[in-house]
Amino acid sequence: MAESIRVLSTLALKGAVQALTDQYQAAGGARIDADFAPTLALLDRLRAGEAADVVILTRDGLDEVAREGRVVVESCVDLARSFVGVAVKAGAPHPDISTEAALRAALKGARAVAYSQIGASGILFAQLIERLGIAADVNARAVIIPQGFTAERLATGEADLAIQQISELKQVGGIEVVGPIPRELQTPAVFSAGRMAASQKVDEADRLLRFLASPEVAPALRASGLEP
Repeated sequence: MAESIRVLSTLALKGAVQALTDQYQAAGGARIDADFAPTLALLDRLRAGEAADVVILTRDGLDEVAREGRVVVESCVDLARSFVGVAVKAGAPHPDISTEAALRAALKGARAVAYSQIGASGILFAQLIERLGIAADVNARAVIIPQGFTAERLATGEADLAIQQISELKQVGGIEVVGPIPRELQTPAVFSAGRMAASQKVDEADRLLRFLASPEVAPALRASGLEP
């Protein structure tokens, strides 16, 4: 058995991967050495030559590096779906976001909205506020972070609404997830994993991929805000 296995994972899976590490090792798997960042940042790192055994990205991102020959196509597996949600500081009133009109009103009424510049959620949100016709209004008061957890800006008081994948919002303490943006306004992100073509730990990488795609990890995925 390999001593450890290197995993590069999108931030959306951070909670689930961390929760599953002990379970995997208890079942005889290798120690998981994981690093987490937004998919676009990971794509840049992979193209710059960073090594890993397993990568977890959006499905679109994984398909890109597979086409480039960096990931073995036959190893790729879908793990979970994720929806973009809204959070507030713990104890703050929860705005109505149940309909398009309610969401528009909540965003326009917010003092400041925090969202990510390069994450899948940030890209979706930027497109959404354009479609809703409120981009200029929201962006004039927005806290747009390059990467990381937007809900941290709730704790510091910089924003009163945070937008991100629900699984990422739930990584931050002292906040409350209001709920998902209405599903008719968003396309769920699919997160998938694959083995790096240059990995020297083929058997262990494939074992980890089978584990991550197995029904036994579903409770940890749901607990972290993802849909298996």
